[in-house]
Amino acid sequence: MSKAQDTGTTIDAAEVARFSAMAEEWWDPAGKFKPLHKFQPVRLTYIKEKVCAQFDRDYRASDAFEGLRILDIGCGGGLLSEPMARLGAEVVGADPSEVNIEIAKLHMAQSGLKIDYRAETAEDLAAAGETFDIVLNMEVVEHVADVPLFLEKTASMVRPGGLMFVATINRTMKAYALAIVGAERVLRWLPQGTHSYDKLVRPEEIQVPLEETGLDIIDRTGVTYNPLFDRWAPSRDMNVNYMMLAERPK
Repeated sequence: MSKAQDTGTTIDAAEVARFSAMAEEWWDPAGKFKPLHKFQPVRLTYIKEKVCAQFDRDYRASDAFEGLRILDIGCGGGLLSEPMARLGAEVVGADPSEVNIEIAKLHMAQSGLKIDYRAETAEDLAAAGETFDIVLNMEVVEHVADVPLFLEKTASMVRPGGLMFVATINRTMKAYALAIVGAERVLRWLPQGTHSYDKLVRPEEIQVPLEETGLDIIDRTGVTYNPLFDRWAPSRDMNVNYMMLAERPK
């Protein structure tokens, strides 16, 4: 895969409108974002474990992320930004949807937290020269207009020794059957049209653009749903949901 060619924007206006229309439900664990609430424990555990190992922090400490600057790109209503802030991090939450940002700000105020929420794109932040110890790129890449460009811009903001987390859905027939037909049309966990098969992203389509920016892939894991326990867990199976971790060498 060649380097990303700048098409001018990573924003898919239809995707922004879709999530803006559901914005009031971000913090409802039984609402349209119920799958993200269910997914939250496994991704928070993964993030905390890897960050504490990378930056030599005590996993048990309530302020384990103190002094770290984190970007939550495509932050939505702030489901990841708030836990990061509670752990002591300086958090920038960015989303192109003004509505999402207003919901995130409202919930932040109710939670008594301090988060720098911005209705900005990855391109905006990169152009401003922003840099971070950690970039959270979670459940976003399958909704952007230009995946290589988006990865290039977000990777450019990772400091030496810093990390980027990416979580998304693989473009496989198994993912189509489970994440689209099963989750959207049969179980109705998500509104129909939340995911488009042709916009799902294979691991190599994450790895190559990140490596071209100088990042190294240092970990990857599948994430699978166990209906008996009603929870998500790490797995060797990356055919549906998966997470990848990249590091910029010091």
